Amino acid sequence: MSISDSEETSIGLEMKISERKLSKRVTEDVMKKTMESDPIQKSISGFGKWQFMVFVTVCLLKFPVAWHQMSIIFLSPKIDYSCIEPEGFNGTLDKCDARCNGHEFDRSVFTETISTQWNLICSQNQLGDTSQMIFMFGILIGNVLFGSLADKFGRRGPLVIAVLIQLVTGVATAFAPWFWLFCFLRFLTALATGGTMLTSFVLIMEIIGVKWRELLSVIYQIPFNLGHLTLPVFAYFIRDWRYLQLALSIPSVLLISYYWLIPESPRWLITMGRLDEATKILTKAAEMNKMPTDGISKNIDSLAKPKDSEAHVKKGNMMDLVRTPNMRIKTFVMCFDWFVCGIAFFGVAQYVGQLSGNIFINVAISAAITLPGTVLGIYCTKAWGRRYTLIAANTLAGASMLAIAFVPKTYSTTIVTLASSAMIGMSISFPTSYLYAGEIYPTVVRNIGMGTSSMIARVGSMIAPFVVGADKAAPWLPPVIFGIVPIIGALLTFLLPETKGAPLPETIEDGENFGKKIPVDTKGDVEAAGQ
Repeated sequence: MSISDSEETSIGLEMKISERKLSKRVTEDVMKKTMESDPIQKSISGFGKWQFMVFVTVCLLKFPVAWHQMSIIFLSPKIDYSCIEPEGFNGTLDKCDARCNGHEFDRSVFTETISTQWNLICSQNQLGDTSQMIFMFGILIGNVLFGSLADKFGRRGPLVIAVLIQLVTGVATAFAPWFWLFCFLRFLTALATGGTMLTSFVLIMEIIGVKWRELLSVIYQIPFNLGHLTLPVFAYFIRDWRYLQLALSIPSVLLISYYWLIPESPRWLITMGRLDEATKILTKAAEMNKMPTDGISKNIDSLAKPKDSEAHVKKGNMMDLVRTPNMRIKTFVMCFDWFVCGIAFFGVAQYVGQLSGNIFINVAISAAITLPGTVLGIYCTKAWGRRYTLIAANTLAGASMLAIAFVPKTYSTTIVTLASSAMIGMSISFPTSYLYAGEIYPTVVRNIGMGTSSMIARVGSMIAPFVVGADKAAPWLPPVIFGIVPIIGALLTFLLPETKGAPLPETIEDGENFGKKIPVDTKGDVEAAGQ
């Protein structure tokens, strides 16, 4: 008895629908079991008033992160200048001619920039870009340094120290009398900024439930987008770089309150065997969330490993990221995905930022483009999971940039549209990579893992300006590079396991085993769900 094409199609659709229902039921069962077995969620729920207050408070630091990271656009904008010719000279000198008695700057838009302050023109024109490279290098070092400190000494202490350094050095930068002192202070500011970025995200991931990770991890990036969007507003009303730097740094005074407002991560405390401190924090959180507090100590004692357990007290290091085969593959792929974010996000942003017209409007448009992508990422990570969202986002960015290589330069509208599409792709990819890394690395090396990944991203962002500048050799080269790199990242991401709905790995052993095979109890869930 043969089956017609229509019947075969109908059967195929029914099978797909059944598979989706089964997958959804299994995911819900796994998430339910995760909540029941996780002492954090079991004691204080996945997300309540306590988590909300901590989340909103920590989100505020993303504004200065964006301001400091993107401020070079207005601290060192492109400035027109002309040669002051020697008295009695007949003719016209090139504006960089050695015979010029000085230079006259166009101050119609900006009254003072670091370029006009220290004559970063002609042979010293590249020093403005050098200062930004130094800043990005500072973020790189800060990610690694504070990531290591946070894994050894907790999340709260290093975060508060980073905030203090960011405030002091940010304000001091506004009074720098020499260019290289300006660069050094900016480096220290970046060091602290890298620390706040990483440590705060890990803290958030460790206090919220698995059900809320995809939503809040993406929402957490929106304040950065808003900070980027408000930057041209500051610059529009403050046209002197010193006053602008001061205005962007002083708000960090409010973040000193983190010393009193931000708790230590109870998950880290449990991992380190400091159960009494974790119990105290969870009790306070449970009271605020209107949850029972009687069983908190029992939950932690029964689920936490003995304090003298080697696996429990052992503090991870960078070598643990590559010591075992499965962790080595995940670390390599995750680092490459972050490299994609660094090189493509900042590279594509320069493409969008090169639009002719008003600099304040151009930067605002460039920042506004990232908002839809970030919001879309909330739905994608929840509906598709982390792996397929990252694959799709990288593919969108890569394909869009590759298409630019085949579009004539005269089709400027098409190029801008494709670059904007790539920017949306990267604005999905970046927060997804944050979420993915926060879930795939074990607790004992989570900060080190994310710090290493972020370090690789900064390497990409330091390379990006040179890739953009390669258009002088071949106009098609930058879009090809910015296209191929995300495509490679998308292909490598197939090697990573899906983390949606899965419990956070705690030890190195958990991290190595995660993704190798379906656990026995999950197989049972699958069989039960299919009956």
